[in-house]
Amino acid sequence: MNKTKFLFAAIISFGLAGCGAIGANSSVYSTNQPVVERTNFVIDVNTDGSSSIEMSEKVRLGEWMNALGLGYGDRVAIDFGDGFANNVLKSEVAQLASERGILMQETAPVTAGAVAAGTVRIVVTRSTASVPGCPNWSKTTEANYNAATHPNYGCATNSNLAAMIADPEDLVRGKENESLDSNSGKRAIEAYRAKTVGAPQ
Repeated sequence: MNKTKFLFAAIISFGLAGCGAIGANSSVYSTNQPVVERTNFVIDVNTDGSSSIEMSEKVRLGEWMNALGLGYGDRVAIDFGDGFANNVLKSEVAQLASERGILMQETAPVTAGAVAAGTVRIVVTRSTASVPGCPNWSKTTEANYNAATHPNYGCATNSNLAAMIADPEDLVRGKENESLDSNSGKRAIEAYRAKTVGAPQ
């Protein structure tokens, strides 16, 4: 009778140990990856149908940008609603954005609500990166029957990457180099072979 109880208790303990197993990820790839989220901030600027923004509205728009603390990685765009794009308005907003180190985007994202007549909507898109669910110490290492990696594996590295990346959008599609000059490397090699690099003047 005692032996039967012992075997029954052992079976239950092994079953509970299996419930606390690490998991099935037996690769060296981390399941904890950075997630990029976008947030749109909008302000409607009154133009009264004119081709430029009034000075009072420019001041209000500039103060709004300062309150947001525009920085590297932010994107600014204009939504003209049902109206036609106005190059004068675009240049005025672009000037305010450039004073804060931001370049204008050609296309504005879709935002809630319609743009009222006589106004334009300025949209600032800001992206943030984080690693959801980290740290993750939900599993123990006692029952690792699948030779799996721990659920917390990769949390530190990817969380640091998400915190340090200057532009979180680079985690989505990388940075394109539109000004790449295919001849720049060629000129450097030619200068090296001609012994002009580092030569005394």
